[in-house]
Amino acid sequence: MVKIRLQRVGKKKAPFYHIVVADSRSPRDGKIIEQVGTYNPMTDPATIVVDKEKVAEWIKNGAKPTDTVKKLIDVASK
Repeated sequence: MVKIRLQRVGKKKAPFYHIVVADSRSPRDGKIIEQVGTYNPMTDPATIVVDKEKVAEWIKNGAKPTDTVKKLIDVASK
């Protein structure tokens, strides 16, 4: 099953995340299919960049976003 989820890439105590499409069996920081956005919780307010067209295409093809990613997509679309 394909999921849209977060992949942590930041340093210790400085998180930064890529929003990626990956197989649900791969590890959190493992192999990905495609990167569709970024999330930086360290800025004030948090910076969220999402390619809405790519996300919509993946969801149409059957990818399931995690709860956190679903919330981030909603915030980014406002």
